[in-house]
Amino acid sequence: MILEQLLKDKGGQVYSIAESATLKECAELLDKRRVGAMVILNEGGGVIGVISERDIVRNIARIGAAALVCTVGDVMTRSVVTAKPGDSIESAMAMMTDRRIRHLPIVEGARMMGVVSIGDLVKWRIAEADAEVSAIRSYIQP
Repeated sequence: MILEQLLKDKGGQVYSIAESATLKECAELLDKRRVGAMVILNEGGGVIGVISERDIVRNIARIGAAALVCTVGDVMTRSVVTAKPGDSIESAMAMMTDRRIRHLPIVEGARMMGVVSIGDLVKWRIAEADAEVSAIRSYIQP
C-alpha cells in the first residue's frame, strides 16, 4: 500500500499554526485537536516547519515556564522530512524510525496532501497482519 491510499482512508486533514503563535497557543491547539504535531506553512501553502509536543517540552526543560511565550518559529523544526504520496508505507515507517520522528508530512510538488503519524502506520501494519493471519487460517482449516 502507498501513502496516498492511507491518506484517502484516514482523510487529509492538516492542522497548521502560524510561526508567530506562542508555544502556549500551540499547546492549547494540540490539546484541542488531539494531535501531537502541527505543520507551519508559508503563504503559498508550502511546508516550512513542524512543531510537536516534544519540541514544546524540550523548550520548557531548557528555559522553564518562560518557554510558553516563545514563538512557534523560535522552536519549530525547520529541516522537515517529507514523503511523497506514491511512497510505500514500509518506506515511510523505515524513514520515521531512522530519523526518530513521529509525524511525516506528505507533499506532492509544493502541495501539502496530509500528515501521517507513526500510529497511523502501525495501525495499518497491524490490520495487514490480522488479514494475513485470517487468510492463512481459512486456507489451513477445512
